[in-house]
Amino acid sequence: MTAKASKTTFALFFGNRGFFPASLMDAAREELPRILREWGYDAMLMDRDATRHGAVETVEEGAKYAKWLEENRGRYDGVILCLPNFGDETGAVAALADAGTPILIQAYPDELDKMAPDLRRDAFCGKFSIMDVFCQYGVKFTALKPHTVAPATARFRENVDHFARVCRVANGLKRMTVGAVGARTTAFKTVRIDELALQKAGITMETLDLSTVIRRVRDMGTDGDAFKRKKERLFEAASWEGVPENAAATLIKLGVVLDEIVDEFGLDALAVRCWIELQEQLGISPCVLLSELNDRGVVAACEVDVGNAVTMYALHLASEQPAACLDWNNNYGDEDDKCILFHCGPVPFGLMKEPGRVVDHAILANAVGPGCGYGCNVGRIRPMAMTFGSLMTEDGRLKTYLGQGEFVGDPIPEEFFGCASAAAIDRLQDVLLHVGYNGFRHHVSVTPGHLMAPVAEALGHYLEWDISIPQCERPRR
Repeated sequence: MTAKASKTTFALFFGNRGFFPASLMDAAREELPRILREWGYDAMLMDRDATRHGAVETVEEGAKYAKWLEENRGRYDGVILCLPNFGDETGAVAALADAGTPILIQAYPDELDKMAPDLRRDAFCGKFSIMDVFCQYGVKFTALKPHTVAPATARFRENVDHFARVCRVANGLKRMTVGAVGARTTAFKTVRIDELALQKAGITMETLDLSTVIRRVRDMGTDGDAFKRKKERLFEAASWEGVPENAAATLIKLGVVLDEIVDEFGLDALAVRCWIELQEQLGISPCVLLSELNDRGVVAACEVDVGNAVTMYALHLASEQPAACLDWNNNYGDEDDKCILFHCGPVPFGLMKEPGRVVDHAILANAVGPGCGYGCNVGRIRPMAMTFGSLMTEDGRLKTYLGQGEFVGDPIPEEFFGCASAAAIDRLQDVLLHVGYNGFRHHVSVTPGHLMAPVAEALGHYLEWDISIPQCERPRR
């Protein structure tokens, strides 16, 4: 089982207003899809002969475009509303009111040496009319800087990249399925979640009894192809030196069972009850298995933290890279804007500085005894820019905070257990106050890159979750 490949597809809409030069439509219909495909996206266009000039101006033409979208529902991830000239707002509303996906409004700029009546676009002004009427009708849209931008520019490429991330997050979370493998870890009321609130947001939560998972592991042999493939994958990714053979075999079998569960329930993400039953009954910790799942893009959180599994999935959709669930764990000396982010070992292989080592769980050994918790994948997280966030439910609403920072290479003592990194985060003390005063988790989800803006737009604007950006707000005192 591998991560799902994705290629964002845009449905292209061209707006026209008759007393502006319609000759601009053909050039835009050729240029925009060609450029998008050069950048690795797919583009869909309604047939040119379906409307005058292959664009939409009237309500009748808008209805034709809306019917074309309906016929292609599920084939496009977002709509790019292109204004080669002023455009017509009434036709645009008729066409896109029920698009069902995010909409990016792009307006061509005028050129100072082409301002005669037969050349002037006035899309700068027309874009306001489209946005105004969309607001009146409640049609959600995305508008980015600069107000007008030519497709064949680096700035428009940045806009399309932002919009593609918005589309992936908004669409993906509307039809997400997350699995809770085991009941909430008894000691952690911090990971409580409202399943009905998730369902109202389009997120289905499937629950599985941990005893069934343990039975499937015990019933599995070690001679199957799935076991052999899983063993090869795990042993290539980390050092297993010193891990007892029976513990390694049990971990591999549990890895196969988790893969089967993902396939059986069509899961986009899962959150696993990782202690202390697995240590007491199977003698293992599943951390390295979560590393491997996350590395493939199959989101996996520990401690049955479904809220952070959902956040991880949102971040993964935005970055198209692995996400990880970490603890807000330690101060970094007396530096206000640094801390240590850590977990026992579920960090994706690709986010680690070098291959990790599979070891016994040094912390849980105090409770279950040494040798009963092999499976932690210890090491260090590589330096990189990152986006972070977390999710909780409250009064039937989904509440999320988001921020950005850097994993830095500052030293952490060798004896520090687990997989960790020092993190530099602007206004960290305000972020920590926000987390604490608002009842957010001790966990935080992270993914590579500075992607807060598209994630916040997808979650807050299109999905209407409650979003906070503590780095930009006054802390609650």
